[in-house]
Parts: sequence; structure tokens; C-alpha cells
Amino acid sequence: MDITKDSSGPICLDLTRLISRVGRGPMTGIDRVELAYLRKLSECKVPVFALVNAGSEFHLIDAVGISQLLARFDGRTRWGSRDLLSRVYWRHSNMLQAALSDIRRLRIGRCGAPGLADLLQSRCGAKLRYINVGHSNIRRDVFKAIDLVNASSILVLLHDTIPLDFPQLQRNETTHAFREKLEVVSAFADAVICPSADCRMKAETHFERLGRTPECKVAHLGITATPAMPSQLPGGLDLSRPYFVTLGTIEPRKNHELLLDVWQRLGDGPEVPTLFVVGQRGWKNESVFWRLDSRPAHVVELNDLSDGGVAALLQRSRGLLFPSLAEGFGLPPAEAALTGVPVFCSDLPVYREFLKDYPVYLNATDSYVWETTIREFTDCRKYGNKNNHLDRLPDRLPTWEDHFNIALNAL
Repeated sequence: MDITKDSSGPICLDLTRLISRVGRGPMTGIDRVELAYLRKLSECKVPVFALVNAGSEFHLIDAVGISQLLARFDGRTRWGSRDLLSRVYWRHSNMLQAALSDIRRLRIGRCGAPGLADLLQSRCGAKLRYINVGHSNIRRDVFKAIDLVNASSILVLLHDTIPLDFPQLQRNETTHAFREKLEVVSAFADAVICPSADCRMKAETHFERLGRTPECKVAHLGITATPAMPSQLPGGLDLSRPYFVTLGTIEPRKNHELLLDVWQRLGDGPEVPTLFVVGQRGWKNESVFWRLDSRPAHVVELNDLSDGGVAALLQRSRGLLFPSLAEGFGLPPAEAALTGVPVFCSDLPVYREFLKDYPVYLNATDSYVWETTIREFTDCRKYGNKNNHLDRLPDRLPTWEDHFNIALNAL
């Protein structure tokens, strides 16, 4: 049964993360997943609502407001003018101030944390199905309020458990905050969606330690191809020579250090390929930032490239380099594979699940293996057979339809 057509109860999608990210550059993988849910639920035949936690207030938005928000995220409508209240939040970017102003204009109700249960009960009604896919607003008082709504249920998409599995790669405060969120999910969630079997296995291990394991289901994320838009590439990029791309937030888990070691050994000769490092700078990665700031030979950092620009850059590349140490799913290798771009990645179980034998799997700690492989694929004579890897592409990659058929029927 498709809950988007079922008349048994309304749906409420938490949009706290997506709104908070407005004006902060290109969307992250989690942002794009939340947007995919917004698009899907905007087509619902049942009453659909969105909840946004902005500071000390919660804002509830109905289907009319959701359609207007979607138009803004899709670029069909601009964010509106900033209201007077936005001046209080002067530290926010102008775009975020405009987005929060629109939230206030579009809302059908607002409240503080103590009034959340009453607001949801009165405006949404019984049998509310609350969905959180952004890892934001997962708070005990919020989930307890939703639990108080008559016959409600809670669905959480858990992207990964990396903050607990690799605390040494996180900000100091992230691990503690994530553990608190997982405790809330363990206590209140009726169902948990994991993007991979590997993620489910790790999640269930953590839930067992917390004392309650919600029903966990695997639903691979949808893999879609973004149209290449060369016009969105910055001017002055030299794409005439062989080059590779690495994509993702510049944080320790993505293992940029390994690639910089490789390029340091490759040297500064005319035969050396270019490495484009695409992504915003993250945390606890000062040594990598220092190396990037020193402008190593044949390494170009691009922090604000649009999705269309990324697709155009990948299209002509020798391949995507992705030596990540851990992933819950990993959209960049999946989307590169969909467009036929060669993928060189760490040998992680999640990629074996849906990419099968398509990537070239390499040891994430052996920079010399990566160097040898990069040299080989830079060689024009060997690269002439670059399309051979397409024979290894799985017959079918996960789609959003596949995902929603599992995820939206978990409640």
C-alpha cells in the first residue's frame, strides 16, 4: 500500500535541515535526499505538512506552502523579501533570512516546544506519520510531542552511524550530539530506513546497546544523473590535459591526504594529470587545508561548483577518485557510474552492494596503489580502452521509485 495515496492519516515531513542550509552553497548528499522526499510528498493524495524548527519556534506548513517551498528550491521562484524579524538574526546570510521570512509567511501555525503536540494534533489530526530524513530536529522533546499525537508513527532515515564508528574523524562535539540523537531514535522511532545493508548492520548494533531496536529496513538511495552544464564551470580551467576529480566535503573521512601524497610524488612534469578537488572545506583537516593553500602542482580546489558544473567536469575526466574511509551510501561514485564515468574508490561493503564490479577498488591506506592506478589511467594508450569498464556496470542501479516503495511503506 502506498502511504502517499492511503487515506489512513496525514504525513508530516521535517524540513528543518533543508531550510537551515539555504544560502550555504551547493547541497550536500543529505540535503538532496531531503529535497527528493519533498518532491515525492508534494504529490501526495493525502494531507501533507512540513515542520521547521527555527530557533525557539516550530512552524507548520500545509500542502500549499510546501508547493511554494518546492518552487523556491527548484529555482522557479525566488525567496521573498526579508521581514522585520529577520533583523534579529543578523548573523544569518541574506538568503537564509529570506527563507525564514518565507517560512513565517507560509506557516499555518507556530508554537514553542511545549505546545508542539497540541499544534500537530489540532492542525494535522490523528494518525500522523512523521518523517525525518535530515538528521536535524531529532530531539527528545520533539519526538515525545509527536508520540503524544493520537495513533502517530515516526519514520527516520539514518544515513550512517559514522560519528560513533569513527569519532576520531569528527568534530569534538559531533559524537556526543549524534549519540543523543540515536538514543531518541531508539526510544521513539517506529521504523528506521538505512541506505545500505552495511549501515543497517551497524545501526542495529548501536540500537541493541541502547536497549531498543526499531524495525530497520534497507532502501538504497535513488541514483539520478544531473545534466552537465559546461557554462557553470569557472572560467580559466584547463581541461585540455588529462585530469581526475575527487568530490565531497574536505574532511578527514574523505581521505584527501592520500591523494595529495600521490600528487606530491607525481611531481611537476608535463605528463602529470590535474586533480580537481571539488567540495567545501569541513573540519579537523588543517594539514590538508595547509597543503591546499600552498598550491601544490597540478591540484585545483573548487569549493562552490554547482551540480551541473560538477557533472560537466566529471564528463570529460579520467575518472572519479573516492578514497573515503567510511560511507553510509556514497552518492558521488553511484552518480558517476550512472553516467559512465570510471570510478576508483575504497573497497567498502556499501559499494559492493549496488555497484558490484563496476569500480576499481583500491586500498584506502595504500597511496602507492592509487599512484600506480592513476599513472596507468593517465597513459593515453591504455586509456584508449576506457569504455571497457562499462561492461561491468550493473544492469540496474537503484532509483527513487525503488527507495520510496520501501521507505514510505515502512509505517
